[in-house]
Amino acid sequence: MSVRPAAQDGSPRGEAAGPGRKCDSGAAAGSPRHQQQQPPNLRTKDARFQHQQQQRHHHGGPQLRQPSSAHSEPADTVRRALDFKTQGTQCYKDKKYREAIGKYHRALLEMKGLCRVLGDPDTGSAGTGSSTPKSPPSLLLTSRGKSSPLTEEQEGAVENAELECYNSLAACLLQMELVNYERVKEYCLKVLRKEGENFKALYRSGVAYYHLGDFQKALHYLKESHKQEPSDTNVIRYIQLTELKIRRTAQRDKKEAA
Repeated sequence: MSVRPAAQDGSPRGEAAGPGRKCDSGAAAGSPRHQQQQPPNLRTKDARFQHQQQQRHHHGGPQLRQPSSAHSEPADTVRRALDFKTQGTQCYKDKKYREAIGKYHRALLEMKGLCRVLGDPDTGSAGTGSSTPKSPPSLLLTSRGKSSPLTEEQEGAVENAELECYNSLAACLLQMELVNYERVKEYCLKVLRKEGENFKALYRSGVAYYHLGDFQKALHYLKESHKQEPSDTNVIRYIQLTELKIRRTAQRDKKEAA
């Protein structure tokens, strides 16, 4: 057995220089006691090995600390999610729409991870053969009826942030040169499933359906948004445009049927 490991074990902890090879000759300064007494070195090594084995097999300490870390982890995830959402909002104000989209997606990923931590039963159901993409789980649906490590204030903050992220993603997409109206519609409908009278989601859903050519649904959502904000000029303009499209479509259908 080489003497080199023993020399390393016997070296002072704060020693900056002195590679192990120089200790083989017994000429290294600062550790004469360890060079002369081999049995203590062996005992030190044995004690170190036993300590490693105890750390590997002893479960009492780590398990006692797990509950506190389990409770702090969701709180940390909440902070990260809210931070990403705030960064996205700032990017949107600065008209950096692509960067904003990235920040909002990061926030939603944090929220999805939070739902996984809280034990959402459906987070692992992706890839089961369903052709319909699954919506990210909701925090309140996950924690409802369960013992949640989050406070009511934290749960409310995350749910509001989730709705804001989807609404803001739709707003960012509408600012793109080439607008993905299908995705705009998808994000707005996610908001409306949880908050059916959300004005921005209603209006943007109407806009998305209008550009997708589904004028009846567009008119429905636009009129619902008009109930929320009767004086909004953008809503009024899109209602007029949609009604005009519906009339022209009806006239064209009559001609084709004649």
